[in-house]
Amino acid sequence: MTENTAIASMPAPSASGINATYDDLRHKLAEKMAGEITLSDNPGETLKKWRTVFEISQSDLAAYLKVSPSVISDYESGRRKSPGIFIVSKIIDAILDVDVARGGAKIRSYEGMLRGDVTANAIYDIHEYLSPISVEEMTKLLKGDVVYSPGIEHIKPLYGYTVIDSLKAILELSYNEFQKLYGWSSERAMVYTRISTGRSPMVALRVTNLKPGLIVLHGLPASEIDPIAAKIAEIERVPLIATVMPLNELIRALQSYDMKH
Repeated sequence: MTENTAIASMPAPSASGINATYDDLRHKLAEKMAGEITLSDNPGETLKKWRTVFEISQSDLAAYLKVSPSVISDYESGRRKSPGIFIVSKIIDAILDVDVARGGAKIRSYEGMLRGDVTANAIYDIHEYLSPISVEEMTKLLKGDVVYSPGIEHIKPLYGYTVIDSLKAILELSYNEFQKLYGWSSERAMVYTRISTGRSPMVALRVTNLKPGLIVLHGLPASEIDPIAAKIAEIERVPLIATVMPLNELIRALQSYDMKH
């Protein structure tokens, strides 16, 4: 029997099996979100992170929950008492329901993370912060020089970071594996190491749907970054900085942020 014949003879997965897998994925993601929100020192900010990750406006979430948008705003800003687990569960269910109504793409994008099969070969370090850090704070933390900065309306808080071996990422990772480098939130700093001009990571960014909150090119001063890399950052409106901080020191600096907050 040939390989093609063997594959053709395999039974197709049943609809119930597919639904069970999807339901399990949704359940695990809901548990992850609930745990992160309830254990956070700033549950309102963490709630806001997940709402923005799923690209749902306060008004859309409020409409689904049949409450005033000010209720969502008050929870996220801390003006209202931190929600208990019951309210958190209702909000999470609403976020996931809205995503399902839109096709469920966001939920499915976390499948690799929840299965734990993120390719580690290209990753030096990956982490999700308990509290957000601004692009300006991150730039100071990494002793970075600004290559490109968009308008303030395009700069978002960062909820994590990924430090990547850019050569391995670009040469070895598939499109789906590349997306897994974004961890639990695309609002993160993507730190590319082992660069020669900075152009290749930016070209890779150009062809992906997910855009990070900040790109850090490691190993070159800002004056030596390829102008095309800076131009791509401008087109995509993604903040871009360069740093020559030693790699071990850079990773320690990134890791220290949670300990200070």
